[in-house]
Amino acid sequence: MQYTSQRDRSATHLTHWGAAEITSDGHRLTSVRPSPDDPEPTPVLENLADAQHHPTRIDRPHIRRGWLENGPGPGPRGDDPFVPVSWETALEALSGELARVYGEYGAGAVYGGSYGWGSAGRFHHAQSQVHRFLNALGGYVQSVHSYSYGASSAILPYVLGTSAEWTMRGSTAWEVIAEHTGLLLAFGGISGKNSQAGPGGVTRHTLRGTLRRTHERGCRTVSVSPLRDDTPEEAGAEWLAPAPGTDTALMLALAHVLDAEDLADRAFLSRCTTGYQRFAHYLRGSADGVAKSPEWAAQLTGLDAVRIRELAREMARTRTMITVSWSLQRTHHGEQPVWLGVVLAAMLGQIGLPGGGFGHGYGSAADIGRPRRVASAPSLPQHFGAQARGTSAYIPVARIADMLLNPGAAYEFDGRHLRYPEVRLVYWCGGNPFHHHQDLARLRRAFRRPETVVVHDPFWTATARHADIVLPSTMSVERDDFGSGSNDPTMLAMPALTKPHAEARDDYDVFADLSRLLGRGEEFTRGRTSREWLRSLYDDWRARLTADGHPLPDFDAFWAEGQLTIPVPEPGQILLADFRADPERHPLPTPSGRIEIHSETVEGFGYHDCPGHPVWREPAEWLGSPTAVRHPLHLVANQPRTRLHSQLDVGAHSQASKIHGREPARMHPEDAAARGIEDGALVLLRNGRGRCLAGVRLSEDVRRGVVQLATGAWYDPDPDDPSFCRHGNPNVLTTDRPASTLSQATTGAHALVEAEPWRGPVPELSVLGPPETV
Repeated sequence: MQYTSQRDRSATHLTHWGAAEITSDGHRLTSVRPSPDDPEPTPVLENLADAQHHPTRIDRPHIRRGWLENGPGPGPRGDDPFVPVSWETALEALSGELARVYGEYGAGAVYGGSYGWGSAGRFHHAQSQVHRFLNALGGYVQSVHSYSYGASSAILPYVLGTSAEWTMRGSTAWEVIAEHTGLLLAFGGISGKNSQAGPGGVTRHTLRGTLRRTHERGCRTVSVSPLRDDTPEEAGAEWLAPAPGTDTALMLALAHVLDAEDLADRAFLSRCTTGYQRFAHYLRGSADGVAKSPEWAAQLTGLDAVRIRELAREMARTRTMITVSWSLQRTHHGEQPVWLGVVLAAMLGQIGLPGGGFGHGYGSAADIGRPRRVASAPSLPQHFGAQARGTSAYIPVARIADMLLNPGAAYEFDGRHLRYPEVRLVYWCGGNPFHHHQDLARLRRAFRRPETVVVHDPFWTATARHADIVLPSTMSVERDDFGSGSNDPTMLAMPALTKPHAEARDDYDVFADLSRLLGRGEEFTRGRTSREWLRSLYDDWRARLTADGHPLPDFDAFWAEGQLTIPVPEPGQILLADFRADPERHPLPTPSGRIEIHSETVEGFGYHDCPGHPVWREPAEWLGSPTAVRHPLHLVANQPRTRLHSQLDVGAHSQASKIHGREPARMHPEDAAARGIEDGALVLLRNGRGRCLAGVRLSEDVRRGVVQLATGAWYDPDPDDPSFCRHGNPNVLTTDRPASTLSQATTGAHALVEAEPWRGPVPELSVLGPPETV
């Protein structure tokens, strides 16, 4: 059911960055207020109202002029103007192109991208919609793992036998940490800004209050990060700022002290782990003649060896929780700090104890540290039971440019020998790879290679501007849905609050029409409207939970009430508590049934960049590398404070943070003074891959030698130089190098750059309006 005309309609609506009480006049949002039930609401909600009808909303279907005139084929995507067309014309052209590609080349020639956070609603989740549609046509080349924690997704199954997602959903609950932890050692910090958002939404933000209570009880927090404010001030944290990319060296030195001073829990290591002696052989220097001592690590990290040794001893004498943020593994050899976080926790022998052990991603998203629910919220099935896919091809998600530029090329991934498929059609729905990906000039070249690129989106993002066929999607406030974030126990009904913008349509309705034109209507829709799908999905889900002893209201009662609570069976959950209590009865799904400090499987792959146990491998770009002579600043490209990824960058809150219309970059005052850079000035950041403009904020919260520039500014390439972003997107500077052969994950968090004052005229921005149309 779509919006029906009604003045001053109000409802509580779920977004990725919070629940909001929203009022509309039927055409636009007139009020967006944080839910009164949220103790720590975020101002990111301010982006929503004015973005809904921003000039960058896509008002009708468009087709790139060169594709419309010349037909499918490689083309100057990103430079060509667009032609507005009717929905009938667009759907006829698109259905004909899909029939051609599937008919001539098969499902292995279609890449179903759509990596993104398009909607907090569960039915209208864009990725589910497009994948279901492409599966109805016979399948597609899919992506695996994520930009967020791709290296973790590769390594944790070998260390703990579980997926990264399982490990994070099972994280020791924040309430347990607040009550029991004596030392919270946070590698990469515990980011308050990243905790603003969670996949699928979040109804209550509680991180700051929890950290305040933890601190007041007497827990000490140590934040290891190049940025002091990577941990909220409520934690009262000690700040340690090693050179970026050297956390692995610091962790090895801590392990060396625990081993050398007999502070490791040998009984736990013997009972619950395997491979410690192989690792200790390396740690002590027996393997390579280099003991990984605090003195060794001090030369790499810039930290004091005495402080490293003291920290290791403190870890051993108190209940210690070691947490590793997602940011640490988005770099070259990013698997190593995650693996070492588990190893340090195992050496302390506190895994499975209240308030001790290992955690991954505390502060990286709002849902981590919330105890598991009895079930996830219902969502649209992407697959069709036993129906065979037309292709088994897949790629690691961060290797899309490699795939498009090198069809048929061989590569290694996770112990497998693979080849990139020859993709002729890219279908993207609800995502923006020109935000997530690195080396954007290279990605732009890659996007010019396929025969056709199709994008559904509400906005003229860079991805939409690099497409052939662009279809306008509704926003979540313009359609009926229900939503619940990962591990969030509250599920909200989300009735449509306004009519759609201009000619925007729900992705589901577009795919329903396309599937009928292609003779697959029944497979995709099952004869149901959106409203009928919502009711059916809810009823099936409710029946399963009721049968398991968790009765819930019927659909009409839920919709009228506006929300329900999904039961949480273990509010005080502790990661791996059962395994610790009885590793024989509750073994891990690893070959040994134990925590694998050394993995025979990983060693068997023969990857030098990720051997059988954690090691120090020098990153290709860090302050100790030869490249630092020409580019002596370490860029930290972290997540933004004023939006989620690149979503709603045109919104009021995001735009208010800009300096001269550019994304703000933070530098230490001494680094700026040495380059003649003043606070509030425009600065050019550059390296061998690209250049970008940013506005400078001087801050002593940034380590010397570091410049911090958040991701998510909409890519605005200079017409004559796509490696120059006029708006401040750091991914023109970051490298498309994989973290390792094992993971093929992104390394987008780090790069070396130089900074200089911008002396020329200030170039105009093009991203605040639509592209050229003819």
